[in-house]
Amino acid sequence: VKENNYRGHGDSVDQLCWHPSNPDLFVTASGDKTIRIWDVRTTKCIATVNTKGENINICWSPDGQTIAVGNKDDVVTFIDAKTHRSKAEEQFKFEVNEISWNNDNNMFFLTNGNGCINILRQVPVAAGYPELKPIQSINAHPSNCICIKFDPMGKYFATGSADALVSLWDVDELVCVRCFSRLDWPVRTLSFSHDGKMLASASEDHFIDIAEVETGEKLWEVQCESPTFTVAWHPKRPLLAFACDDKDGKYDSSREAGTVKLFGLP
Repeated sequence: VKENNYRGHGDSVDQLCWHPSNPDLFVTASGDKTIRIWDVRTTKCIATVNTKGENINICWSPDGQTIAVGNKDDVVTFIDAKTHRSKAEEQFKFEVNEISWNNDNNMFFLTNGNGCINILRQVPVAAGYPELKPIQSINAHPSNCICIKFDPMGKYFATGSADALVSLWDVDELVCVRCFSRLDWPVRTLSFSHDGKMLASASEDHFIDIAEVETGEKLWEVQCESPTFTVAWHPKRPLLAFACDDKDGKYDSSREAGTVKLFGLP
């Protein structure tokens, strides 16, 4: 593995996401009120876009044309990935947690602090960027709804909540088909395997739950020594990457280690 450092942000980098089809591009959201697009081949920043607030969540549309970024003031800004200009922005009256397009690229989902999933539909307008019209708000959880992920097959999406539950939803019917309840702490990260058959979820529990999507049964428990921040399945293999709140060394117990671990290597 070749390791590179990408320097440029002036504050914490809270989230990154890759271009949906171009493996050389990724984008980062930072508290320095910018997002940056990076090119892996040159390891350089190819664009810096100024935003209004401190950014905490980011996603790239499946067609690669739009980047959505959310800030601490619950404003979501839609940025043209080619011109790097802001196309639209939406101010929400509730805490916006994670944001995502559906796989068909025509609806925009966000999880909020009231336990709801808000769904907005893109309505084409004569000139310019499609308008986002709220079409539904689903009461998904009794407490803060934190994360959302769509499965690669386009059949389901999953949400994780502060009530320690993961709920699995049918994309077409928008009904909850099952819940996974093996975690005891707020669910902060989710990932579907490349074939959509497995769902990994993690929290401050010292293990990662790997469930079979169709039955809800536990397939495996990956033990960790500290809370898990993020999990991500490999796009082609049953290999899970994860990062925990590990601390460096015996003496400096406050410094984060920044280690990425893999589960499932042969």
